[in-house]
Formats: sequence, C-alpha cells, structure tokens
Amino acid sequence: MMDLRTGFPRSMKVKIAGHVHVARMIDKCRAVLAGTEGEYIYPCPMDERLLEFSALTSDQFTAAVRANPTDEGVAAWFARAAKRHSPAELEEWNQQLLARGPSSTESEKKFKKYLDAIDPSRTDITAWSDLQDLEEGRVVPRRESAA
Repeated sequence: MMDLRTGFPRSMKVKIAGHVHVARMIDKCRAVLAGTEGEYIYPCPMDERLLEFSALTSDQFTAAVRANPTDEGVAAWFARAAKRHSPAELEEWNQQLLARGPSSTESEKKFKKYLDAIDPSRTDITAWSDLQDLEEGRVVPRRESAA
C-alpha cells in the first residue's frame, strides 16, 4: 500500500511508458484510493498537464490504477490509451515539464517560501521537479545559477 503520510511518491523524473511524472501520479493515485495521501494532492496541476498531453482524464487514470495493482499493468494501459506522440515530441514535453517553474506571481511566492524552508542557499533551484526532489530528500545536483 502507498502511504504518503509516512513516505514519498517517486520523483517526477522517473519514467513509465516513456513519460516523466506517470510513476509519481500512480503513487499519489494509489494513496488517494487507500485514503493515505496525507498532504499530497491528486490530481494536482502537474497531473492535469500530463493527462492533457496524453488526452486522458483523471477518472480514466484512476480507474486504470484501481484495475492494475502493478506498475507494469498501468504502464501497459497507459501505452495503449494515451495519445501517441513522436519520440522527439515526447522527449521535448518531458524536458519542458521537468524544467517548469512557477507560472504566476502567487506561484513564485509559494515556490520561494517552500525553497526557503528547505534550503535557502539553493538559488539554483528553479523547477518544481527539483524542489520536490529536494524536499523529499533526493539528491539534486547544484547547477550554475543563471546570470
């Protein structure tokens, strides 16, 4: 059982069916189905971006997770059900999602508040995926700050 009250979902960077974020979304969905999501939200705005890109709904994804107790089962369903994209389109989208940072002034304030609470010295962190990894205890290599 996925219990996000005591553990973390997988990183957005983990790929399933060639897509980043699917593994994390599976973990959050499983936790919601079990009532153990804690402070995690499914579907969140990042989940919605993936679903939109894949031409799927959260109801379809939830039903697939409910029907498939393994990642392999969900991956096989996702590969069949998701809108097909060329490998180049998919990789470009993956990179854009991983690089995505705050998209509004309000979002920027929230991002900075989270980052300052975790590690205010990490001025190189500009993407939500890196902030999540840092917050959840995964190693995030330092980058050269944009000058």
